[in-house]
Amino acid sequence: MKAAVYDRYGSADVVVHVVDVEKPVPSDDEILVEVHAASVNPADWHFIRGLPYLARFLVMGWPRPKVTRPGIDVAGRVDAVGRNVTQFKAGDAVFGTCRGSFAEYACGSEATLVAKPDHVTFDEAAAVPLAGFTALQGLRNKGKIRAGHDVLVIGAAGGVGTYAVQIAKTFGANVTGVCSTRNVEMVRSAGADRVVDYSRDDFTEGDHRFDLILDCIGNRPLSACRRVLGPEGIYVMVGAEKPFRRLIAMRVMSSLGKQKFLLLLARKSKEDFIALRDMLDERKIRSVIDRRYRLSEVSDALRYLEAGHARGKVVITMEPGGRS
Repeated sequence: MKAAVYDRYGSADVVVHVVDVEKPVPSDDEILVEVHAASVNPADWHFIRGLPYLARFLVMGWPRPKVTRPGIDVAGRVDAVGRNVTQFKAGDAVFGTCRGSFAEYACGSEATLVAKPDHVTFDEAAAVPLAGFTALQGLRNKGKIRAGHDVLVIGAAGGVGTYAVQIAKTFGANVTGVCSTRNVEMVRSAGADRVVDYSRDDFTEGDHRFDLILDCIGNRPLSACRRVLGPEGIYVMVGAEKPFRRLIAMRVMSSLGKQKFLLLLARKSKEDFIALRDMLDERKIRSVIDRRYRLSEVSDALRYLEAGHARGKVVITMEPGGRS
């Protein structure tokens, strides 16, 4: 089978190659998925780049990467199951996460896969997992979102942001999305009650105070974000240009009053995968897909996402039968 691989850190153009590898065999507790679609996340290019550098020592591997098969999100059909698997059988349409999903086949566990709703395409389903549960956990677990809350989503046009706007609305929140001019209508169509074009207006200079800020970008000064956060409001960071430096500032600010500044480290959860599947099934959320690439174009997909201008999600899609 064909799969994307890399064995050193660097630009995807240089280090990522699509080659023939052996088809994986599921263990007793695993499911082998014939991949129909996979989506690209910032985590993918961060691991390929080996950034931030400190993470090479803590997680990624030094001097060479531990993980050599990129891809997390997946949607496809079950090809085979291990003898301990009870929830799925060959032929079932599923989505969730698998290791090395930029490939024709990938293995995952029952805990990270759920049934795909019939009316949702494989591309749409593959776009959901990592971005979806990051948005859900950021709003619900860290942000303690409630009906009537005023929520600000910074980076509302990105992968996490588009789901965050929609998920916040399912909780009954009043949602303001921050994005660029070209994305204003898209964010509004996702359900935002108010959209701020950051190229024209500075959301940190207004009088409005928010109960919850979900920051998917992390490039505005925390002091500025603090000005528009309510007296007991919660700021949740899910992305930042300089995460370690920002985390130190967040700890300091959290000690100065009742406002909370929190970092989200999203964790895979079967319950959250089920919750996202139900939202898809009930059409409470939908996937916004910017571009689709073939497996042979995976380097182009990674480069496009890394450039930082994607609207919603970028998807690696396969021909029928799981071939690129």
